[in-house]
Amino acid sequence: MSAVEKAAREAVEAADNTEMVKQIAAILAAQQLLNQQPPAPAPAPRQEFDAKKWVVIGGVAVSLGLVGALFAVAIAIGATCATACLLVLRGLWNDFQKKR
Repeated sequence: MSAVEKAAREAVEAADNTEMVKQIAAILAAQQLLNQQPPAPAPAPRQEFDAKKWVVIGGVAVSLGLVGALFAVAIAIGATCATACLLVLRGLWNDFQKKR
């Protein structure tokens, strides 16, 4: 085997090795991209305590409670008046029926 043939064969092998090394590098790069975990989401910034917001919420809750209580008292007064009216009318009706 001559030196030229030997050099040609080694050149072909080197070219094959170079191509194989490129393929291996591409496969390793693809695996690294697939194995990367997404970065953990950053924690939400903690909001400072806002006293004004809670005072407003408390004021609205108290106001709604007072409105509900007044509504309940109005219904109770109306029910009492209606009951008294019905009792008076029933007594009048009984008296009217007895006179006949």
